[in-house]
Amino acid sequence: MACALSIGQDPIPIGSLDYARRAVIHPVTLNDLFAFLDQLGIAHPTVTHAPLFTVEESQALRGVIPGGHTKNLFLKDKKGALYLVTALEDAAIELKSLHRRLGASGRFSFGPADQMREVLGIEPGAVTPFAAMNDAAQRVTVVLDQALMAHPVINCHPLRNTMTTSIARDDLVKFLEATGHRPRIEAVAEPQASAPP
Repeated sequence: MACALSIGQDPIPIGSLDYARRAVIHPVTLNDLFAFLDQLGIAHPTVTHAPLFTVEESQALRGVIPGGHTKNLFLKDKKGALYLVTALEDAAIELKSLHRRLGASGRFSFGPADQMREVLGIEPGAVTPFAAMNDAAQRVTVVLDQALMAHPVINCHPLRNTMTTSIARDDLVKFLEATGHRPRIEAVAEPQASAPP
């Protein structure tokens, strides 16, 4: 399916050179994101809330929203390759060994905020797989944790941390593929230790 982002009267095909130029100059807006989801036939119920910067704040303020809630890591390996890792909010992710699980070149570090703004068009605290829409050059590898994908509904920020959008897991994959980011579904979280008897 060919998808386009409509800017005014002129649709711009996702993945085109014109789209890449537009995304670098003007990252997509919340309205652009929702219009693109509508175009793909993807439901996206969204709840507005106070700004959330940490998982703990999210747990305390979001209220009752069913589904898997996410944490998102913008990472860079030793050779500069970029990764966006999305996992369950309480997943234990060992950054010291994650590069081996994902076949990256050397250990990961967190990507700098200025590079996040440049590539994903978002601010720290609002990292989300929806930001792949801004990565027209497809510089970022998107990784979805296997445990997260066990949830039929996944909750993410829609480019800002003052809202939470619920999306069906298969629709999240559909969205990412429509942006040119076929997600890798990998076991990135460390197995949880069993509680003592």
